[in-house]
Amino acid sequence: MTDEQKIRTNVDNETFWRQVGLDIERHDDLMKGLPPIFQSVFLSQQNRPEKIAYYDSFIEDLHGKRPKEVFERKNNGDKVIGAFCAFFPEEFVHAAGAVPLILCGGAEFPIADAEKILPRNTCPLIKSSFGFKISNLCPYFQSADLLVGETTCGGKKKMYELLGEYVPTYVLHLPHKKNDDISRNLWFEEVKKFKGIVEDLTGREITDQKLKEAVDLANQKRLALARVYNTRKADPVPISGKDVLLVMQLALFDDATRFVKKTNELAEELEARVKRGEGVAPKGAPRVLISGTPMTIPNWKVHDTIEKSGAVVVTEESCTGTRYFTDLVDASGASSSEDLIRSLAEKYLHINCACFTPNDERIEDVVRLAREYSADGVVYYVLQFCHEFNTEFAKIERALRAEGIPVIKIETDYSDSDRGQLKTRIETFVEMLKASKASRAASASKETGIRVSASGS
Repeated sequence: MTDEQKIRTNVDNETFWRQVGLDIERHDDLMKGLPPIFQSVFLSQQNRPEKIAYYDSFIEDLHGKRPKEVFERKNNGDKVIGAFCAFFPEEFVHAAGAVPLILCGGAEFPIADAEKILPRNTCPLIKSSFGFKISNLCPYFQSADLLVGETTCGGKKKMYELLGEYVPTYVLHLPHKKNDDISRNLWFEEVKKFKGIVEDLTGREITDQKLKEAVDLANQKRLALARVYNTRKADPVPISGKDVLLVMQLALFDDATRFVKKTNELAEELEARVKRGEGVAPKGAPRVLISGTPMTIPNWKVHDTIEKSGAVVVTEESCTGTRYFTDLVDASGASSSEDLIRSLAEKYLHINCACFTPNDERIEDVVRLAREYSADGVVYYVLQFCHEFNTEFAKIERALRAEGIPVIKIETDYSDSDRGQLKTRIETFVEMLKASKASRAASASKETGIRVSASGS
């Protein structure tokens, strides 16, 4: 799509944006920066999979086609429920014939508005999310009949109280311990209560059959994403980390049935690439795992910097990565409504977020994923003022170093003010990985030569 076509798309959408109450002038300022960034980060890449075009087209009309679909359903009587976290039980929303959306903010633009109310030393994801609502800049926010928060951190909890002054908001009580019966029962009761809240909002009963169908749909989405991720274990890697991040981000917005179809088509193309030995980076390029806080649109700068430094991102241990899809809801043994809801609740407690204590499972996950994806190093990504993930780095660094896996911590926000510093630090890290790989290859070659010489004598 050309810049001229993008501009024309904006004109076509303007009537819709006015109808849903957007601040048109400021919204135009927000959106005009997206095409050049998307061109630089994504469209400038070489040898991208053909099926990635669907996800490109979604971004090119990010505030047009999909929000119009959502409002059409809303106008036809379906409710829209927005959330901010992977702990959101989307199955209930699907089962009630409503629309689930994840609304985490990933842009710098609305933060100044948020800081008129929120403290400046607050995580940028919290400020961006709040800013998008109070500034009337996001059609997805404008569609929501209910927002659903969760008790993953203190900053979010207090932000949700303020958000409730603008739109009805419910906060899921997530326990901070998950490995004892008291915590598990508390979460089960909370999930069961949320089912009732969705039923009351929509005026529709969530039957066991409808819930099982919704569980199957959500599991299909998780399996499709897992197929894409599994192809990244190959060398060369058939798709860039940036493109997979884009797919993950759109999993939070797109129609679930369509997303499953499109993502399985992408996975099929990637699996064929792996068989042909076709990759987006040279065989043997440094392989990086990113671990830490989630990355929502248009937060692409860390992936972009890593891959423009000559490495390739092979997996993400985050809520816009493996935490989102790793575990399925197992409804096979459910013989009652209570069993079905408990199975669903258990799946969400398997998300190993830094909000839990103790959290040995997440530390084990990072090391395991580094091994599974043959990562040469780990970039530990933390949003400024995210104390849970920042503090947990100490244990993760210790575990990775014990396994001989290099790691660097990147603490940043949504601005571009630290681009130069990030570039320098990441390039240095990648060069170290390249040198380490070259040294290992030379040692292996030398050992092979010695064995050959010994056998010949």
